Amino acid sequence: MFKHPLFTKLAALTAITVLLLFGLGLIEDVVRDRLRYRSITAQSVAESLAGPQTLMGPMIHSACVESWDEEVGKGDERRMVERRREFILTAMPEQLKLTTGAAMEERARGLHKVNTYNLKANVTAQWGSLASLLPQSSMKNSRMHCGAPIVMMAVGDARGIRTAQFTMGSQALALKPGTFHPTYSRGLHAVLPESVRGKADGLTATLDLELVGTERLAIVPLGGNTEVLMTSSWPHPSFAGRFLPSEREVKKTGFSAQWRLSSLATTAQADIANGKRICLGADEGSDYAHSGATPGDCADSFSVAFIDPVNPYSLSDRATKYGVLFIALTFVAVGLFELMKKLRVHPVQYLLVGSALCSFFLLLVSLSEHLPFGIWYAVAASACVLLLAYYASHMLGGLTRGVPLGAGIALLYGLLYVLLQLEQTALVVGAIALFLVLAAVMVLTRKVNWYGLSQGGTPPRPTMPPVQRPAAPRAEAA
Repeated sequence: MFKHPLFTKLAALTAITVLLLFGLGLIEDVVRDRLRYRSITAQSVAESLAGPQTLMGPMIHSACVESWDEEVGKGDERRMVERRREFILTAMPEQLKLTTGAAMEERARGLHKVNTYNLKANVTAQWGSLASLLPQSSMKNSRMHCGAPIVMMAVGDARGIRTAQFTMGSQALALKPGTFHPTYSRGLHAVLPESVRGKADGLTATLDLELVGTERLAIVPLGGNTEVLMTSSWPHPSFAGRFLPSEREVKKTGFSAQWRLSSLATTAQADIANGKRICLGADEGSDYAHSGATPGDCADSFSVAFIDPVNPYSLSDRATKYGVLFIALTFVAVGLFELMKKLRVHPVQYLLVGSALCSFFLLLVSLSEHLPFGIWYAVAASACVLLLAYYASHMLGGLTRGVPLGAGIALLYGLLYVLLQLEQTALVVGAIALFLVLAAVMVLTRKVNWYGLSQGGTPPRPTMPPVQRPAAPRAEAA
């Protein structure tokens, strides 16, 4: 049985398929290398411009030292030793309102492009009583010394600060770099007069900040009530973190999102007071915790990533994953022609057809680096369709057979392009299309006698019984 030509050909096609899968794997490696180079480019831009940003604050803090004398030793060795306790007093705003607008700016290194943004933020913070800035002694007869109250605004990467103006009431505050905070050291601060310490009626501060960053922005809901309104011209935001927007609108021209949070729903104030980091998986040396940190180690925050869901490398990576399906469907189509039209197609011809299909994916990733993805997708698909239609016309014995095969492959390329553009419904569209293809194959082969094929030759056709012709009349003897 295994020496039958049908099984020999199936074995050859299996070997060819394995060889083509190996080629597809090499092409996928090329795509992954391009994706890795793009990540390196993003890191390079972040190192030269500014990395992912975070906004935390404003808040008021004051560094204090409590000292007291303690007697140690006995007898002649008895002496007085000064003990010290260092701590930080903080005052979180009761009302915090941020209005931000992000204008996108594209930066590039060679062929690779990275999304950066220019953020203009207006931040208004209102404090109630500032009694939390009054130090409390923990030891009897201790001496207390506190530094001046400092209002600070922390950012993820201080290199991104372009302009900043801090006002309290009608008075502009002199801003200085750094925050003098042991955990959130990057940002800006202003020194407040000592008279604000313990102030009962509170105060209000406004910050106008221009900040640039790369790909992602995070915000810590530090107020007792926090309201954030964010707008941008980028149409593909990715919302993440501990809280999603309470209202959002995403259009082709951009998006707007609004968060409204209460301190009853978030532990951000306690997290910052305890020095927890903001977990966004940024580079070492920033004020972010690494991605390996557990949720309990991280302060509450939410973020927006300005992603590009249809960048050429991610699209090429997704397209390559359909390569096996392309090869399988094309081989099925050629096999149907071979079966229905009683043709003989050599395994080498199958190999050449599969190689042409694989070359499409390599053309796609290489050409899309230079021009828009849609244009070069059409160029690569058209070239492969014309080549396969021309070759199939000779392989299958005529234009009437080669052109339909080319048209079917063109339909596959069109379907793939649609799937690549879809973000939410790609799976359901692909599943329906695959079901329709399977249904078409089953309908076309519904009358095929597969046992007859495996036994060699076509199934025997039913024969009619021989027609009994009347005998010729005998000549009568004269």
